[in-house]
Amino acid sequence: MTIDGFVAGPNGELDWMWIPGERDESLFQKVIELADSCDTILLGRKMIPGFTEHWENVVDNLPDSPEQPLAQLMVNMRKIVFSHTQTAVTGRNLEVENGDLATAVNALKKQPGKDIMVYGGANFASSLISLNLIDEYYIFSVPVAIGNGLSIFKEQKVLKLESSTTYKSGKIVNKYLPV
Repeated sequence: MTIDGFVAGPNGELDWMWIPGERDESLFQKVIELADSCDTILLGRKMIPGFTEHWENVVDNLPDSPEQPLAQLMVNMRKIVFSHTQTAVTGRNLEVENGDLATAVNALKKQPGKDIMVYGGANFASSLISLNLIDEYYIFSVPVAIGNGLSIFKEQKVLKLESSTTYKSGKIVNKYLPV
């Protein structure tokens, strides 16, 4: 998230997220640690093509990529795409859920296993937040302002800061719990 509260540019741009040549290994390890604590990823329909294409390409074609450990997790993990319009999507370990969002997510939460993570997109995450379906928020704050974009918060949401870690890149990972 940018310091002015956006998770993407107005048209979904993410070019502000990673500065070329900047690699913060400890932050990357935090991303892997969080992903490894989960066994299911929830995604909105619009997020799937780019997400699937990127991670499967790293796994299949870029064996020396520093992203390989995270790519393996992303590709091999169960992924559930929520859509009102699509009944099938292409990608490994990918399922489509067309039912009621709150009912489906609450049913998933009751299943045994690790945590569930949400990768987006913005409208999907916003729907989960509005329905109070998020148990923990890990907000990666990037020291950049973009002035305009997509937000995941559409209404007031009071959160309690549980932890905060600053990385050498200037990025901050804040863990919040709903109040």
